[in-house]
Amino acid sequence: MKKYTFLFLCLIFIFSSLTPTNDKQKLVTNNKELHEAIANAKPGDEIILKNGIWKDVQIKFRGKGTESAPISLKAETPGKVFLEGQSDLKFGGDYLIASGLFFRNGQTPSNVVVEFRTHQDTVANHCSLTNSVILEYNQLKRDRADRWVEFHGRHNTLDHCYIAGKSNRGPTIRVDIEGNRSIRNYHQITNNHFGPRPPKGGPSGETIQLGNSFTSMSPSNTLVANNLFERCDGEVEVISSKTNFNEFRNNVFYKSEGSLVMRHGNYCIIDGNYFIGDENSEQMGGIRIINTGHWVVNNYFYNLKGSSFRSPLAVMNGIPKSPLNRYNQVTDVVVAFNTYVNCSSPWQFGVGTNISQKDVLPASEIRSARAKRTLVANNLIYNENGDSSPIVAHDSIDGVLFKSNLINNQGVSFKENSGLSSDDFPITKISDVVFMPDLESEEISLYPGFEFEKITKDIFGASRLDSNKAGAMVSSPEKELDFLNKSKYGTTFYSNEGFEKKARIIQVKKGKGAIAKALKSADDGDVLVLSSGTYNLAVSLIIDKKITIKSSNKETKPVLKFKGGEDIALFEMHPKGDLELIGLRLEGSGSQMAFASLKENMSSLYNIHADGLEVNDFKYILKAYKESFSDQIVFSNSHFSDCSFGIELAEETNDKGDYNVENLLVDGCEFRNIQGSPIDYYRGGYDESTIGGNLSLKNSSFNNCGSKVKNEVLISTYGIVNVDISNNTFTNNPVKYAAFLWGAKNNSHSGNTLENSGEIKVEENLKLRLLY
Repeated sequence: MKKYTFLFLCLIFIFSSLTPTNDKQKLVTNNKELHEAIANAKPGDEIILKNGIWKDVQIKFRGKGTESAPISLKAETPGKVFLEGQSDLKFGGDYLIASGLFFRNGQTPSNVVVEFRTHQDTVANHCSLTNSVILEYNQLKRDRADRWVEFHGRHNTLDHCYIAGKSNRGPTIRVDIEGNRSIRNYHQITNNHFGPRPPKGGPSGETIQLGNSFTSMSPSNTLVANNLFERCDGEVEVISSKTNFNEFRNNVFYKSEGSLVMRHGNYCIIDGNYFIGDENSEQMGGIRIINTGHWVVNNYFYNLKGSSFRSPLAVMNGIPKSPLNRYNQVTDVVVAFNTYVNCSSPWQFGVGTNISQKDVLPASEIRSARAKRTLVANNLIYNENGDSSPIVAHDSIDGVLFKSNLINNQGVSFKENSGLSSDDFPITKISDVVFMPDLESEEISLYPGFEFEKITKDIFGASRLDSNKAGAMVSSPEKELDFLNKSKYGTTFYSNEGFEKKARIIQVKKGKGAIAKALKSADDGDVLVLSSGTYNLAVSLIIDKKITIKSSNKETKPVLKFKGGEDIALFEMHPKGDLELIGLRLEGSGSQMAFASLKENMSSLYNIHADGLEVNDFKYILKAYKESFSDQIVFSNSHFSDCSFGIELAEETNDKGDYNVENLLVDGCEFRNIQGSPIDYYRGGYDESTIGGNLSLKNSSFNNCGSKVKNEVLISTYGIVNVDISNNTFTNNPVKYAAFLWGAKNNSHSGNTLENSGEIKVEENLKLRLLY
């Protein structure tokens, strides 16, 4: 017996020797253990958070690791540690690494979710957030500003993360360089997947902001490289560079409604990036240039339809002797070896010139300083369909030197420029979105610009030394292009590639609370089909997911008769509510709202699409409250009658450039006996870089509306940038103006019939409040 006991003990000793315990690892299960582990951590230690939900955790990750022995804070299993509620993470010290974390279902209790400092005097250096997710971690109020990652200190890194869904005010990522501890920081933002950011409806919705106006003359030296920006639509600037010596390399901007913007600061490098657009959107841009000394080389632009501020290449006018927070003159910029394929009017110069508005703006706001000492050389443009204006000059371009640029414009003539020559070169398809011009037979002589010998590689990494060519590419890539492969970016554990769920069809028959019950049981994307008859409702229908409600019979519309109290909405739109209505009749009793947002806590946007709708006897057709926002509100082939007010989108009265909906589309509708304005859509404040909102009002009629309008305007669109009012009929509307349009912006009207309804007036220079 003793013999077997001895052998058993020997085996235990052998196996324990082969698998030693790691005294550098500490598994923590609660806040107290976590804080104690951080306080006692030494170089090389790993603090491991147990899998599960960690709620209301404010982590101050302080410590002094070393380059060879950093201190790590990591999930037990990457992606299985969920930080929820009022949680945030702050780094303070040196060589600290946090990884595998997932922020969701909450918001930061401070102003930043992940911050590279714990105190103004305790910043982070050589620290990293990696392989982590921040998803829809929004403040409840849209105007409550925060940032999701904010850099301080030096040599910090954000890499291999997935970050998406920010809808409240403030840039998603911000590099702060205030103070000597944070200038010349050499931060790196690399290999991340920045997923969709919905339109914010005004300024302060950037995905990345590097610095601010008042530190814009300081060096940052931040690298933004190898990231995917997918549908980052927060505002006109996807990235706003406001410091010196930043580099933007090998990023992919995929169907993002905005641009990479050199807003302030100088001497930045933009090299090897892809800008991929969508022919269905005119809001997707490329690169906008302001200030001095930038190099724009080896970039590829495809299918971009944006113009002016969002054009593929936008070179702005500046303000003479500009203050730091405005627009400095463009000087000493190089744009070389870039390729533009199927882009509308890709080169635009003098963007933002506003000399015509001198009567309503102070002299300090007039952008009259044209680009000078700017070189555009060795670029290629290819258009499948010829473009009559490949170069647009909003002002004189006498300070721009064009050299050895080539265009295949399919024989369509354009205003010739000595530096843009036509030729019939072919093009080869490399991938679904990449087309390579074939210049083997061309005799174009490249322009040997100053320091062009330093441009040694093309966008694919091939050498330019032996066989250099114009454009971004000198030869086909050695391997298949996969820069749109999402697995190359972001985390190891999360992807936004979803499986399309098949919608359930839910048949709803008349009965007490039948629609509300069906809504509650429905999943995102389901369809409720209502049988004919009248449905009496006394409480609001809550729309907090994507849902369709439609008639079962095209000939007979179900009637939703609402008996709720005063100022209560039949359809109450919640964050993420997406409602489609088809073939219904809504009846009120004069004091309620057919549709309304929540009065507060609209943390995410909502959408409404309605076709074949009848809306009668409500106080409001739609009431959007302050800090609510919708991407799309669409009414088509619908009838609205006997309401006190119409579509009310005018609560953002702080005049900071905000508005309540990005796109309002009304087509084939009838408005009858609406006492107030049938459409009241407002954006206040002179924010010239805000490109919205957008109103399309077509093929509709307005009869006996506006008897109680106070501003004498029936269709009120004050400050809205894009307005198209066409082919409508206005009859017996007791107002001075059927519409009042802003001529200096994209406001237009055509084909309208007006009878006893005032006029449509266009004012070229609208007086607006300055924001700065």
